[in-house]
Amino acid sequence: MRRWWWVAWTVACIGIGILAGTLRLANWQHGTEAGGMVLAAAVFLLALGWWREVRRNRQIANAAKRRLKIVAIGGGTGLSVVLRGLKEFQVDLTAVVTVADDGGSSGRLRSDFSMPPPGDIRNCLVALADTEPLLERLLQFRFESGEGLAGHSFGNLFLAAMTHIMGDFESAIRETSRVLAVRGRVLPAVKEDVKLQAILADGRVVEGESKIPEAGSQIKKIQLVPEDLKPLPEVLQAIQEADGIVIGPGSLYTSVLPNLLIPGMVEAIQSSKALKLYICNVMTQPGETDELSASSHVETIYHHTKPGLFDYVLVNSANFPEEALHQYREQNSFPVQPDIERLHQLRVRVIARNFVHYATYARHDSRLIAEQIMSLLGYERESAGEW
Repeated sequence: MRRWWWVAWTVACIGIGILAGTLRLANWQHGTEAGGMVLAAAVFLLALGWWREVRRNRQIANAAKRRLKIVAIGGGTGLSVVLRGLKEFQVDLTAVVTVADDGGSSGRLRSDFSMPPPGDIRNCLVALADTEPLLERLLQFRFESGEGLAGHSFGNLFLAAMTHIMGDFESAIRETSRVLAVRGRVLPAVKEDVKLQAILADGRVVEGESKIPEAGSQIKKIQLVPEDLKPLPEVLQAIQEADGIVIGPGSLYTSVLPNLLIPGMVEAIQSSKALKLYICNVMTQPGETDELSASSHVETIYHHTKPGLFDYVLVNSANFPEEALHQYREQNSFPVQPDIERLHQLRVRVIARNFVHYATYARHDSRLIAEQIMSLLGYERESAGEW
């Protein structure tokens, strides 16, 4: 468009120049007519350029209204993987992150400063940030030594400092998002201090997100303490306005379910007109989802919430290299079986394909997952453009 205006103004200047010249060169009999014609052409080009600019601005406004809105719910590294893929599309993203973590650096900061655990929030901010690789490495850097520093992530300390400066955790996230040029919003699921409590098959009750997988017994039920929690109004509004709601992947009992157990969350998801997608884990998690198939993951969520929560379930159906399987077997972790027939019996539509990227560990491929999500939502890359 700038080129168009440059051409129009150039033609206008030529026309004005010809007119000015003919006023002083009486022997050029046709100069006035030529100058007038060139100037008229310039006026036409300028008018056409103005019309095209108005039309383009209107198209941009309409495209913004049509931009798909996606809410991704979860925690851990799984949610950040999904966000990395989705941010490459022209969509409005909102990440809703669990705040029940009580282990490691997050747990120590939570205890020392009476603040929500920042670890999963940090991962999501970094995943959505439009930053230089060096800054990403800095935020993910973990101190290996130093009295009081060992084990802490720099990004966690940064969020703790921002919380102290801004006065509350939500403002700290908002300002950090601005500093990192985050493409979307990252919201904690709740503001209150929340803990996880697991009722085990042997009757024991274990409290604490970090202690649950180490309990050594099958988990019968998970619950939040306290129970009278309220989700952030911004979270409920984002769910209500969403075109797509993505849940998972992530630790079933300690990352996914804590978000869904907040009073009002499931009702908001069910009442939303959005397409609801569940991304099933690739591998079982020792002490948490041992021997659970894909349908068992869905049934566990339905048991804690309500049946029929999902429209689609995305499961990995690709085989793993033998060296990868051997590595995971040593950790008592195995591929989640995609029992598609049982999933159909739960009245969900199933997308089963290769969703995995394998390097040191088996992880969901952020690009493949994002492309599948956008395809189900009817996104057209060519018409919507790129970031």
